[in-house]
Amino acid sequence: MSCLVAERASMRPGHSYNLLMPTQPKEPRRSEQQNAASKNLDRLSSLEIVTLMNREDRKVAVAVAKEIPGIARAADAIVNAIRSGGRLIYIGAGSSGRIGVLDAAECPPTFGVPPKLVQALIAGGRRAVTSAVEGAEDSTRNAERDLRARKLTKRDVLVGITASGTTPYVVRAIEYARGLGATTVAITSNRRAPVSRRANIVIAPDVGPEVLTGSTRLKAGTSQKMVLNMLSTAAMVRLGHAYQNFMIDALPTNKKVAGRALRILQATTGKGLSVSEHALRRAGHDMRVALLMLKLGVDARDAKHKLAAAKHDLRKALGE
Repeated sequence: MSCLVAERASMRPGHSYNLLMPTQPKEPRRSEQQNAASKNLDRLSSLEIVTLMNREDRKVAVAVAKEIPGIARAADAIVNAIRSGGRLIYIGAGSSGRIGVLDAAECPPTFGVPPKLVQALIAGGRRAVTSAVEGAEDSTRNAERDLRARKLTKRDVLVGITASGTTPYVVRAIEYARGLGATTVAITSNRRAPVSRRANIVIAPDVGPEVLTGSTRLKAGTSQKMVLNMLSTAAMVRLGHAYQNFMIDALPTNKKVAGRALRILQATTGKGLSVSEHALRRAGHDMRVALLMLKLGVDARDAKHKLAAAKHDLRKALGE
């Protein structure tokens, strides 16, 4: 049975579908190839399936490690862009887009940065975060429209996320951004794909074929999450949003984070709970100010002045 016939047979009555016959590449994309180790996947027990998946997942960190030079270059570009007034913008479709949305959403509470500093675009818009939007990834026009709406400039860094490296929405976004002079980064599983030829920096972990053929939410998606973790964390730490290895700018949006703030002050200053709690209240729950108060023995006003004089460089304000 052909793939098209099989797809028709699996459709639910009462639903409309738009069947498109794709243009087949001369050779299968790496992300679409069949994994020899999982050819009999449908005959395996649950234990055998998850064991196989775990074995395949071990290859992901190894593949990402080989891309570390490119990841570091991209992190440096993000740091330079933000210092120059630019932003970090992720763009993707489907699972790749959702991974970008996740990382962008985590940056404000983790690093205390404005929501507009790290943004994410997904083909199909907000609805695509929780549902598949038919044909969204094929729209090059929407890629340009979405970037214009975000007022992309040459000061920004655009990170295109596409496992196949051929997603029209992402490829066109990279082309458009590069035409404006913005720094472009491609995260893909196929180094020889079109997006790789258009981006300034290419990060292409070769994770191999998926256990479930073509399901790039698996190893490819895991590698994308790892890379984005590295990019945002390295960039934000270098921009001063950490002290030692603590989240000094984390927003106290709930009791868990409020408790973490007190533990951070205790760990970094050696002061007791009540003293740290008092300082944090006097500092208006600003951990940087409270830390300066406790380590330098100054009041909140002096701590704020020292921080401002050091241009919010905490190490510099501390004289470290």
